[in-house]
Amino acid sequence: MPERAHLTDLEQLLLLAVLRLGEGAYGAAIQDELEANASRRVSLGSIHMTLGRLEERGLTWSSKGRPQGGRGGKARRIYAVRPEGRMALEWNRDVMNTMWGGVPTRPSD
Repeated sequence: MPERAHLTDLEQLLLLAVLRLGEGAYGAAIQDELEANASRRVSLGSIHMTLGRLEERGLTWSSKGRPQGGRGGKARRIYAVRPEGRMALEWNRDVMNTMWGGVPTRPSD
């Protein structure tokens, strides 16, 4: 796997949130997903900045959604994971599983 496949924990969580949300993957929804399912509070700025870096690496893509009435007519940026992003995520999971496989189990109390 190429060097760009190495992902930070935040990058992994963001990719997983985008995959879980599907077509509804926009900033605030991703933020809510991380807080609800990963017990992780991440600012919208950090979410957009990190997803932008993932997009530069070819792991995600984004597009402008339809303008929202409740947002002053401003369009949401919708995110999606590219196949390369899914492969990088799976590679990182496999590496972690391999590493955990070598960890001795805890003795029974």
